[in-house]
Amino acid sequence: MPVLAALPLSLLAQDFSAPTRTVRTIKQQVVALAVAPKGDRLLIGTDKGAELLDLEKGKRLQQFAYEADGATTVYHASFNANGEKIVLIGHSGKRRVWNLTSGEEEKVLRENLWIPEATAVRAMGLDMKNSSFDRFYQQTEATHGELTFRAAENGAVQVLRGDKPVATIAVPENKDRLYRAPVLVFDGQLLVGTDDGRVLFYTLP
Repeated sequence: MPVLAALPLSLLAQDFSAPTRTVRTIKQQVVALAVAPKGDRLLIGTDKGAELLDLEKGKRLQQFAYEADGATTVYHASFNANGEKIVLIGHSGKRRVWNLTSGEEEKVLRENLWIPEATAVRAMGLDMKNSSFDRFYQQTEATHGELTFRAAENGAVQVLRGDKPVATIAVPENKDRLYRAPVLVFDGQLLVGTDDGRVLFYTLP
């Protein structure tokens, strides 16, 4: 159960002490998050590929067995503009595209001009020179109004107002000290990944 530490009285109306909702994947580390353009599906990159869930029901729709250069962790996951395709990118920067209608992987990247270019991928820190043993978390910060949410050690999330820390959302169930939770703000909610396959939803003011 998430624990909220050091919450001043001024933030009591913004209750981060417990998520308003939780969805689950197979038990694996949640590393990347993306919401489809229509807001109906959630794409979850993990350390063992990716899963597509119905955002409202939390039901698993599809799974994607990502593997590239000896690793299966997805550090970047995103949809195209109409939500019919996804791209998954791992530590080495290898981009793999799936068509969600057919469920098939598309091998010809030049037909998918919407995906990040190789230079943009390298700017993310995802490169062939990387070791698969290192970590390359992408979604370590999100903002909502005057609040900033920043990933911290052991999957915790710091809440800041300006540069001042005002609270910490801790998830005691996280066991990996080096794990950094992906954070995403969508439609008035803060989404936080965990290292045991959950995505926690917090309602924002």
